[in-house]
Amino acid sequence: MADRTPHGDFYGALGVPRTASTDEIQRAYRKLARQYHPDVNSDPGAEERFKEVGAAYQVLSDPDQRRRYDRFGADFRHVPDDVDERAHADGRTRYTSAGRGVGGFEDIEDLFSGLFRGRGGGASIPGADQQAELELTVEEAYRGGHKHLTLRGSGQRDYDVTIPPGVMDGQRIRLAGQGGTGSGNAAAGDLYLIVRVKPHRRYRLSGRDLHIDLPVSPWEAALGATVPVDTPGGEVKVRVAPGASSGRRLRLRGEGMPDPRGKPGDLYAEVRVMVPKRLRKRERELFEELAAVSEFDPRGT
Repeated sequence: MADRTPHGDFYGALGVPRTASTDEIQRAYRKLARQYHPDVNSDPGAEERFKEVGAAYQVLSDPDQRRRYDRFGADFRHVPDDVDERAHADGRTRYTSAGRGVGGFEDIEDLFSGLFRGRGGGASIPGADQQAELELTVEEAYRGGHKHLTLRGSGQRDYDVTIPPGVMDGQRIRLAGQGGTGSGNAAAGDLYLIVRVKPHRRYRLSGRDLHIDLPVSPWEAALGATVPVDTPGGEVKVRVAPGASSGRRLRLRGEGMPDPRGKPGDLYAEVRVMVPKRLRKRERELFEELAAVSEFDPRGT
């Protein structure tokens, strides 16, 4: 991805100082990404701004890339990994490359003139890495599988993405060689897809744990019952103990998000006692009878 930020100023693109912490950079990115995402912002410049923010975050969220950017500026990607930076007494900064000895590059201008000197004056520069967001439902993140993705920018590109089961919000999926095109004979960069798990009407994610509401009837709560629970992996049964009130949490071990490298999360079902909005005649009679004989006081101590 080419540097889309003004003068390659990644810190300015995110609105953070150069001393910003990793958490500050992440918060700034998420705020701006939501603000300028083309799906929610129809402003003509929103998509370009979204790409600028993404390019800046890609660099500043990676400690190695950030360190090189701070040292070499916007052209840091063109500086070989083995370049050594040294300050000399005359105030000039010298750069040397492994294998060149003391007589290496004298300054940054010499360095870049060497990099771009090739056959016919052409340059062989690796393609830049790019990034985009990949939105998934909780069920898609849980199951994994394959998803078709279309990215629109300077041109439309289609991808078939393999999603690992249990992928988490913020996790990156790497598509090798699908980033920016290199010049000369250099390889293309990689495309990194940042997973964004969409809010769900039933499931609430907390790490790998899932939280849901479990509606039960007054008699199920009072007498106890075995009730079905829908999970991303399918329906399971849970035992509600007698006397369960709203707010009681039931833990279903291992029914949360899977983890390819360890044990899965848990699912927590929170009891919600529900009452009928309309009572039939017989139901009303039974509730009235219960009210007359019961000594239960929900407001008592």
